[in-house]
Amino acid sequence: MPLSSPRSYVTIAGRSSAEIEVRRSRFVCDLRRVETEAAAREVIEAVRAGSREARHHCTAFVLGPDGATQRSNDDGEPSGTAGAPMLEVLRGRGVTDVVAVVTRWFGGVLLGTGGLIRAYGDAVGAALDAAPLVVRERRRTVAIEVGHADGPRVEHALRGRSGMVVTEVEYLATGVRLQVAVAPDDVESLAGTAASLTSGAARVTPGPSTWVDT
Repeated sequence: MPLSSPRSYVTIAGRSSAEIEVRRSRFVCDLRRVETEAAAREVIEAVRAGSREARHHCTAFVLGPDGATQRSNDDGEPSGTAGAPMLEVLRGRGVTDVVAVVTRWFGGVLLGTGGLIRAYGDAVGAALDAAPLVVRERRRTVAIEVGHADGPRVEHALRGRSGMVVTEVEYLATGVRLQVAVAPDDVESLAGTAASLTSGAARVTPGPSTWVDT
């Protein structure tokens, strides 16, 4: 029997970075929030292009609400000493939709296998410590169309209600269209609220599921 998909997951709010130094080697970790493997690889190439003089750009990323896509790369470091410990930190912190790039400038002192594993993991951990985290929840989108006169009042009322997220407001020739994300079980409640606020004039159209920051 297939497992149900998660209804929430944790990611970072946007981007973060941190630098540590170990025996004169510098390790700079860049964290970015991404949702696709293509986007993750774009971030990796952008970081690499910005510091080509560095010896290594080791990477790890976890993608998807269930964290099913996981990749790592040692970029020339001894096998298993960079990408794998970086990935382990991401998994251990329970975050997904995140790519980590650790750029290393060699300081002239060999760190050994254990030293590299600790340094790369610590760099990712430091960047995560500095990163604001957010919870993303699966919601159902609902379009609510109201007249121009009702638009601002309805928007204000919905933004003030717990569990409802107004994701978009469009001003049309015929009125105002609000895109609202709610828990799947709350669609009927939202429709009732919209009707109450507009004396039944609101037009409510349920749409597809989406993910929103909460």
